[in-house]
Amino acid sequence: MKELDSVVLCRGLSESGLEAGDVGAIVHRHSETSFEVEFVSGEGDTVAVVTLSADDLRPIDAREILHVRNLAHR
Repeated sequence: MKELDSVVLCRGLSESGLEAGDVGAIVHRHSETSFEVEFVSGEGDTVAVVTLSADDLRPIDAREILHVRNLAHR
């Protein structure tokens, strides 16, 4: 995975308001196994920027479709 790739979160991160299946973008690659990932709302507002391991992410597959959910109020 590289910077600007769209990725799927493999596990929920309740402290960040994120759920498994949320889609983010890699904004910085710290190493081959550590990434800074930004998750945004439908209007483009940043919901969370988190540092994640490669085990927490997977590339989005070309045969997948995005899905929308409401954000919990924080």
